Amino acid sequence: MVACTVAFAGPAAADPAGGSDGTSWQATVDAPDAYPNTAVEWDVPITMSDGTVLRANIFRPAGPDGAPITEPTPVVLSLTPYTKLISTLASIAMENPEFAPLVDDLGNILDLGAPFDGITELAAPAAQLGRVFGVSRDLVQNGYTQVVADVRGTGFSHGQWEVLGPREQQDTVEVIDWAANQPWSNGRVGTSGVSYSAINQIQAAGLRPEALDAVFAVEPGNDLLRDIVGTGGALGVGFMPAWLALVNGLKWVPDVESLLQGRFDEQWLRDRLADPATKIPELIEVLTAPSTDNVSPEALDVAQDGPFYQARQANLESITVPTFVFGNWHDIFANSEPDIYNRIPVEPGRKQLVMGDGYHAVLGTGFGTPGHPPTTAALQRAWFDRWLKDIDNGIDEYGPVTLLQQGGSWVTTDEFPNRNVTHEKLYLSNAPSGTAPHAVYDGTLSTSADDGPHRLTVAPGLRGLCSREAAQGTAGIAVLLGSACTKDARFNEAEGLTFTSGPVAEPTVLSGPINVRLNTVHDATDGFWAVSVNDVAPDGRSTVITSGALVSSLRAIDDSKSTFTPDGDYANAHPVLTLESRDPVAPGQPTVLDISTLPTEAVLQPGHRLRVDVYASNFPRSVPLGPMLHASGLRPQHLELDPSAPSFVTFPVAQ
Repeated sequence: MVACTVAFAGPAAADPAGGSDGTSWQATVDAPDAYPNTAVEWDVPITMSDGTVLRANIFRPAGPDGAPITEPTPVVLSLTPYTKLISTLASIAMENPEFAPLVDDLGNILDLGAPFDGITELAAPAAQLGRVFGVSRDLVQNGYTQVVADVRGTGFSHGQWEVLGPREQQDTVEVIDWAANQPWSNGRVGTSGVSYSAINQIQAAGLRPEALDAVFAVEPGNDLLRDIVGTGGALGVGFMPAWLALVNGLKWVPDVESLLQGRFDEQWLRDRLADPATKIPELIEVLTAPSTDNVSPEALDVAQDGPFYQARQANLESITVPTFVFGNWHDIFANSEPDIYNRIPVEPGRKQLVMGDGYHAVLGTGFGTPGHPPTTAALQRAWFDRWLKDIDNGIDEYGPVTLLQQGGSWVTTDEFPNRNVTHEKLYLSNAPSGTAPHAVYDGTLSTSADDGPHRLTVAPGLRGLCSREAAQGTAGIAVLLGSACTKDARFNEAEGLTFTSGPVAEPTVLSGPINVRLNTVHDATDGFWAVSVNDVAPDGRSTVITSGALVSSLRAIDDSKSTFTPDGDYANAHPVLTLESRDPVAPGQPTVLDISTLPTEAVLQPGHRLRVDVYASNFPRSVPLGPMLHASGLRPQHLELDPSAPSFVTFPVAQ
């Protein structure tokens, strides 16, 4: 048994709510609008340098008669693959006086208890996400022009969908330049959006468009392979297939008005017929192929690290404009969000990071209340007022890093991870902890390795459907299963090996990624391992605070991109994830794997324990690609607890 090293409960810095400035930001959003109406130009053509025509909706401030104002304004731009029609309709619902109060109060209306509390969790932050997803009436009717454009190959835009590729990135730069030079623009442009729209604006910022002045990115990704496509070398089947189907389906929705008026866009149809289902055939191919021998080069591109994904990573070190990054510890892009903030070479204050405890489609609750950050609408408005209108409102003094410490409260600090961490090594021991009789095995986290070798066996299963990892992998949709799944891992632990520490005596903060080293044995030439790190309460509830996974044959580590403890152990192992590096395991022989979890910030309260769960699957969070799955045969796998080659976990404990 071990009582972990004591750490402070959190930085004693500024108020996460922003103090009097935060109150002022919210009051600004809630105040009467400067202009009573919005004027809209629908489906305005924007011709790219290669001749492809994109379509955009333009929303301008308007007077009582509905006519747009004549004074040029700053511009807020977003590009979306979900068709601008969807975001516009969502925004109308959010801002309509008849519907807005209903949306804002949806969480209270659907305040349900277990087992239906997941509905409440999904509904409560709906307004938070919706107000930055589409058109913001608050921005437009207070002196901004908002432009929402369909990326090429989606919505009503021409061309073939490139999925965040280089030509699409160039499109974003060209649309920024176009917006800056329109008669209704004063030449100052900011970008805003969620998810895909956040990614393409970060990409564009790295290309340094001259007219870009500010970025407000909600849940952006950057290392897309490790974020969602091939986490640990396995595909995120809870997200990717449904997402590709959604975008490909929406891009076929025609311009009904043009059809009715007899001016159908034939070029739009030709482009859709030329690329009817972008990347879906490749996805099916790599999911079902028994080996890589006959897989097409196009399918192999999306299955491994290489030029395809490298071309989709932003040049973060080239970003010079004020950039706000909003993310969540259990977002599908949690791997990238802190990294984006850290690598942008802009002074803190001109860059900001907010990390909550939500999921991709569930931003969390409490925003705008004491002890919590302001609402996303208030932060967005304050950000653009500061950097597009030069209003000295104090937003550059906020944060700059505002974190929800899992197991605790919101804190502000000047960096993440905490600079004052020591790495504590705890060994996976077969000694029973007495805290997890429900698990396949109830082991211990110990300060010393076992005296003799022990072998524990774990088999793949489907209990991961009811888990926090399922909620993360489905962008938050699986929260509908309720907190018994997403906030208590005991159901899932019935298919896992658990290793639990003794209770901590004082608040203990973990800050950064956590590395788990496993000494494994396989009965086949491949396997798949998933781990989670949990906070175990005195009543036995086991809450996942972070997780990771790895396909056994993709265990090669790039040391140049990894970090190490002073003892030479991995603090954060960066897997290579290429088929060239793939190394089948030798059945029956020990194989060492280093699995790093997503970065996190969490505080264990007195009496709570640390737990590491080890699984042979985590469906639907991720599933090995066809060749790896075929090689593993979905067989049971073994964990070797051997003092000569121990299994252990390395925790970053803040001092």
